[in-house]
Amino acid sequence: MQPELDKVFKALADPTRRYLLDQLHEDNGLTLNELCRRVDMTRQSATQHLAVLEAANLVSTVRRGREKLHYLNPVPLHEMQERWVGKFERPRLHALSAVKRRAEENMSDKPSFVYVTYIESTPEKVWEALTDADITAQYWGHRNESDWQEGSNWAHVRLDGSGVADVKGEVIESVPPKRLVTTWYDPNGPEDQQPSRAAFDIQPYQGVVRLTVTHTDLADAKAHRDVSGGWAAVLSNLKSLLETGKPLSLEMSKSQ
Repeated sequence: MQPELDKVFKALADPTRRYLLDQLHEDNGLTLNELCRRVDMTRQSATQHLAVLEAANLVSTVRRGREKLHYLNPVPLHEMQERWVGKFERPRLHALSAVKRRAEENMSDKPSFVYVTYIESTPEKVWEALTDADITAQYWGHRNESDWQEGSNWAHVRLDGSGVADVKGEVIESVPPKRLVTTWYDPNGPEDQQPSRAAFDIQPYQGVVRLTVTHTDLADAKAHRDVSGGWAAVLSNLKSLLETGKPLSLEMSKSQ
């Protein structure tokens, strides 16, 4: 068994930690104080449980001023599902494998979705996988086309030769091989739509690469569902491609 999966099973074995994950699933982006109130425990005890969940990559954190916000990270759960469930009943259960999240409607400055995965690769190769159109076609089901310079446009183009882009946007920040920020909008959507924003942060971490994807400013409940169902699959596919040379047998959606 892979060591990282040992940590996941250990984290999930405790009912208090499962309850913490339930709370983040219900209301993502909670502070330590908010979690303590919900589970009725001291800060020290909650911190210890959260440390186990973070070590298992089931919880990720983002600093916002003096506060640290906690987010449920569904990637390990998705990988477990793919290994033990998906390969037996993939067509019927794939749509149920992603962990849904609700965005905070009353705190627009909080990230809507934060996903973290650890990849046995280098920052340069992860950057290339995110920005090379031919590589994105292998694990995303679309070609992400751009010169990836700040201010340039980018497009999420279908592979059927039609040239149709299901998503378009602008490159807001490009710092290879560390950080890429892009806007996203539906070219067939309403004219007054506000684009969402996806940030990719690539960091060396104990001999591997920590990739954090933060997707904010999502428009509505459908966008939340699409993103929550899509990113876990995309990141699992990317991780598999870089580590094994081939993506998982996932059927990617048109928009994600």
